[in-house]
This record gives sequence, structure tokens and C-alpha cells, in this order.
Amino acid sequence: MPMAAAPDQQQLPAGASSSSPRLRVHDTTLVPPSPSPPETSLPLTYFDIFWLHSPPVERLLFYRLAPDADVATIISNLRGSLHQAVRAFYPLAGRIRLTPGTSDRYELHDQPGDAVTFTVAEYDDADADIDGLTTDEPREVAKIATLVPQLPEGGRLFALQATLLSARRGLAIGVTVHHAACDGSGSTHFLHTWAAACSGAETPPPPPVIDRSLLPDPRGLYDVFFQGAPSTDEMELVKMSADQLIATFVLSKDDLKRVKDVVADESARLRVAPPRCSSLVATFGFVWSCYQRAKDKESISGAGAGPMPCLAFAVDHRSRVKPPLPDKYFGNCVGPAFALAPQGELAAVGAVGLFSACAAVASSIDEAVRDIGTSAMDVWIDRLKEAGATGTPLSVAGSPRFRVYDLDFGFGRPAKVDIVSVARTGALAMAESRSSTGGMEVGVSLQPAGMERYRKCFADAIAWLHQRPAEQS
Repeated sequence: MPMAAAPDQQQLPAGASSSSPRLRVHDTTLVPPSPSPPETSLPLTYFDIFWLHSPPVERLLFYRLAPDADVATIISNLRGSLHQAVRAFYPLAGRIRLTPGTSDRYELHDQPGDAVTFTVAEYDDADADIDGLTTDEPREVAKIATLVPQLPEGGRLFALQATLLSARRGLAIGVTVHHAACDGSGSTHFLHTWAAACSGAETPPPPPVIDRSLLPDPRGLYDVFFQGAPSTDEMELVKMSADQLIATFVLSKDDLKRVKDVVADESARLRVAPPRCSSLVATFGFVWSCYQRAKDKESISGAGAGPMPCLAFAVDHRSRVKPPLPDKYFGNCVGPAFALAPQGELAAVGAVGLFSACAAVASSIDEAVRDIGTSAMDVWIDRLKEAGATGTPLSVAGSPRFRVYDLDFGFGRPAKVDIVSVARTGALAMAESRSSTGGMEVGVSLQPAGMERYRKCFADAIAWLHQRPAEQS
């Protein structure tokens, strides 16, 4: 350390500034697409402009390293293979800017010399080793926030950081992306492409489809979303305190089956048609009910009391827009779903809360699918603002479809994946469970008192699920 840069990469001086005295930066390399594409501009679509002012998405992948791991070779391979992914996803090397001659049209602009930054660092903190950083238990956000890179100034879109952890027993790969450049499907597609190149996979992922003309805008939604887009302050719903925590809560395949059984039984008791309760719906419903109960335990005093809590989450519409987009379309193509449920029902303990939450989530997905191509899309932002006006809506980041625990760069699958930016947005971080087939894990960021309440509500709800069959028998 530091390692030599590849011929097509520029290495910046070591000793770059750091937000933490415990983080020692070895070097930052500029990795351009190679060969360099000609100057290119991609206009933002209406799905992109929706995220113009959103805070960047920050994802952390933690890896355990073998005691005899050749750290220098690992870093060299990460850096050396990166240019293949950057070449395929060349817009990420550019910047977001106003289209020249306009006052309201934005574009992703790439020109020769643009590059993605790749920082190599070391974290000198004996209290934050790989075991401590990958636990599901609450951890201080401040301890991991320094492991994700900041976006360079000037409208840059993407940055990467590889940080060796205490005693070089672990490695953290931090990824920061501007949401207006692409959604989670696109950014994780980049990571799978990079991991395949680094590990020498025989069958790499298919290349991205980079063509914004595939998404026409006959309804003029770009102007609607641009004029109504919330500011950065409005998107950052949580003003982080120094003691902000983040923790992971796991639902096993068996837990999710039990949630589905509860919903089916409650539907029969109420003599209503059962909602479509997939594993994703069951997860959303379970954690939302727990969250609402932890947030305001007094809300269970009366069904329907107070404003209707809202869970807002993204639905991928690549297959639903007209004409449909390719599965590997690179850009944003997600729209919001708004689940609403009476506060008292949602926060109720047991079957009432679970059924209310899951039914609302399932209904909101059906509504979001029906809305595509209709006038209902015109009021997406109005609905977001209405939800915010009655209280902070709970949102969701990530998806189990992204398969983040399959990201093997040649030294094993991740020991843990976190979305650090949920500490600012107040969102739940969703991923497939790393420890059980068919399970889910949810990242939650709260201040200590709120975290303790949520942990208790979650544990009590899991215990109720597993006691329920015995009680009914």
C-alpha cells in the first residue's frame, strides 16, 4: 500500500482529507471508461427528475478476509477490474447538469477525462473490527458512516471506497450514488458486473441498456415532477444526532409463513377476501406494524384515532410502462406505492395489526400497478407531500431482488450489507436474508430510546407468532 494505478487510471496524491481521524486514506484513483466514449449527454426522464434533490444512496458491503489473505492483491484486483464495469456503465463517470440553454432540463453529461473515484483507506479502530461492524445489534451510525465515500463536488454521480478494517481481518466496500442517475436495480447491476469482473466469473451479467429515448413522456410528467419535486431538506426526514443507531432485524422463512397464516386466518374471521400476501408484503406489513407500535404506543387505544400512517415504497415499472423497458434498462423506472392504514388498527398487537398492515401494503401495490399510464401519476408528489403533512411517512430503500449477498468479488460473499443513508431518510433498508433461504432482513436507524422500543416490539411480535399455534391447539 499504496498500490500502483493501472495505465488507464490516474492516481491522486495520498493523504486525502478524512472526516474521521480513525480513517487513514492511502490513495484515491480516478477510473475512467476505457476506451473513453465520445462526449455524451443523457436527458433525465420523468422517473429520473423525481429524485433530483434526493440525498445520495450509500451502501456498505462488509467482507471477512482469511488470515492469510493477500490484501495487496485483493486491492489491486478490485482496482484493476473496476474499469470494466465503468466502461459498461459509463454515465456514472460523468455529472448531472442543466442542459445548456435551458432552465429546467437536466442531463447526465460525460466527456473524455471523466472518471469514477476509487478510494483505498484503512480504519484504525480496535473497537470497530469486522465482528463488531457486522453484528445485527444496534451500532453507532458514526462508526460506519466514514466507510462510505462522499460524492465529489460538481454534480458527480458515483464514488467507491475500499476500507481495510482493524487488523486487516475485514474489508468494507462503500458505494455512493446519486439517485437521479439510476435506481437500485441499476446501481446493484453495476456492482454485480464489477464483482464478476474481479472474481473472473465465466458468465458475467448482461450489459446495461443505456437509452433514455426508450421512455417517452406523452403526459408531460417531467414538468409536473420537476415543479413539485421536494427539496433536499424535505427528503432528509431525519436530523441525525450523534448517538444515532442502526440495527438489522431478520425474518426467517418460517416467520414469514406464520405472518401469511395470520393474515389468511384473520381474513376468514372477518369474512373478507384475503389480500395477496407475498413474502415481501408479509415483511413490509410486519415491520410497519412494529414500527408504528414502537413510535406511538398510545395509538392502540382506539382504532382509527389520529392521522392515517403511511408506508411509501418503490415499485419497479420496467415491465409495465408502454412500451415496456428492458429488464436491464439503466436509469430510474420506479414509482411510489402508498400504503395507508388506520393508526389504531396498525399499531394493535397481534392479528389485527398484522392484517391491517399487510392488507394495506397489498392494496397499495395493486393501486400502483393500475396507476401506470393514467392521470393518477400526475399526483404522485402531491400524495407524498400529503403523507408528510400528517406525520413523517415511513419509506423503504433496497429490495431483496437486488441479491446483494451474492456480490462475491473473489474473496467470499458479504458478511453484512447496510444502507447507511437510511439514517438520514428514516427509511427501512430491505434485503434478502444472508443466513436463511427465503428470509428477509430489515435495517432500521433510530435514536437509542426509539431503537429500544422497536427492538422490544419486534421481539414481542416474533414471540407471539411462535406462541400462536400452541395457543390455538
